[in-house]
Amino acid sequence: MPRPVIRVRDLVKTYGKVEAVRGIDLEVGPGEIFGFLGPNGAGKSTTISILCTLIRPTSGIAEVAGFDVREHPSAVRARIGLVFQDPSLDGQLTGRENLEFHAYLYGLPAATRKQRIDDALAIVDLADRAGSTVMTYSGGMRRRLEIARGILHYPQVLFLDEPTLGLDPQTRNNIWEYLHTVRRREHITIFMTTHYMDEAEFCDRIAIIDQGRIVALGTPAELKTKVGGDVVTITTPDMERAAEELRSVMHLESTQLDGTLRVEVSDSASFVPRLFSELTVPISAVSARRPSLDDVFLKLTGREIREQATTSLDAMRRMGRMWGGARR
Repeated sequence: MPRPVIRVRDLVKTYGKVEAVRGIDLEVGPGEIFGFLGPNGAGKSTTISILCTLIRPTSGIAEVAGFDVREHPSAVRARIGLVFQDPSLDGQLTGRENLEFHAYLYGLPAATRKQRIDDALAIVDLADRAGSTVMTYSGGMRRRLEIARGILHYPQVLFLDEPTLGLDPQTRNNIWEYLHTVRRREHITIFMTTHYMDEAEFCDRIAIIDQGRIVALGTPAELKTKVGGDVVTITTPDMERAAEELRSVMHLESTQLDGTLRVEVSDSASFVPRLFSELTVPISAVSARRPSLDDVFLKLTGREIREQATTSLDAMRRMGRMWGGARR
């Protein structure tokens, strides 16, 4: 087994009497795309901020690229790349000038700097716009340039905070094509957060964290097995009565969400006819589908994951504006 690029054991972070992280264990292998999901306040941002050396853990072990984050923070910083959710490029500079500045901060040798910048621009398909000022770039182009900047100094791990937030579906798909190219060509491990569950499907494995603990970890397919069978969504004008009849007559617990009731059943084809025959409430609509990662998240945390004003890595972004980068 190859040595994990990220290793966390019994990680704890407390703020006074508040336990933000309560004994997390996880390992991320080289070249893996690892998704970290959780509602706000779950401990997600605290954990990742520890991994990026932005805050110190209270106890436990956290290693990145073979270095302990407390004992060797500079070594960790030199081996990671960060792509923040908020724009962090200089719009007055050209794409190439932004990368040149970053290369200088990370101490890339002048002899290899130009070639490395050319390679990074080619990977994200921005070579033809390298001489244009960033203020003329579209949102997708800026995101691609930030990814190029994140990989410029040969990081072993690339941390991504909501890498495609606010982009249209086509641009989001294009960004993921570039990320897969980066992973393949640069042999980089990607550790990311996202609230787009279709995007989480691109991850090799996912960890779901809630109330400071990891409540599930596995491949997308493995996590979906935690939802029993099919998901049936019921629309009815009498939600409370329908929920009670589902419980008392059909012995099923339901979840009320967005004006509908959701139930998990082993076989929706046989369940739907029973639904109409055994419930006395009027039913306006019924739909059935296989479980998604949204269903897994809702089942495990009792919440939906959605865009919120307070994002997952606010602490990273605040520190990132002050952190110019560590030299090798």
